[in-house]
Amino acid sequence: MKRELSLNMVTPATTMGSLKSVGLNLLFFFFLLYVADSYPNIGQSNMGCQECTLRKNSVFSRDRRPVYQCMGCCFSRAYPTPLKAMRTMSIPKNITSEATCCVAKDHHETVVDFIRVRNHTDCHCSTCYFHKI
Repeated sequence: MKRELSLNMVTPATTMGSLKSVGLNLLFFFFLLYVADSYPNIGQSNMGCQECTLRKNSVFSRDRRPVYQCMGCCFSRAYPTPLKAMRTMSIPKNITSEATCCVAKDHHETVVDFIRVRNHTDCHCSTCYFHKI
């Protein structure tokens, strides 16, 4: 007796092929969940960076003479450049960014192992400057 194959018949090969595609789809789905779960939330974009404050510098601090310096994060943002401002640029750029850095309001200099070091006394978020020790 000869068996004829019809389009409606389920063979072991078609069953195995559909199981493989379901398995691959599940694997891809779990990979996407893993990526989405490991990506930080938008509200916590400064994760790992604490607020701008005075902190003890462990490299330059000695027994009775601690050295404090400003450390931490301030805001930064980027936005599309307004058309009016872009017309005045010598080299137009589509994105404009603003940033502030954690800088010292006040400091005094001290010498540690023959090296002049700025010992900060107060911090705030302000224009970014090149930081010197």
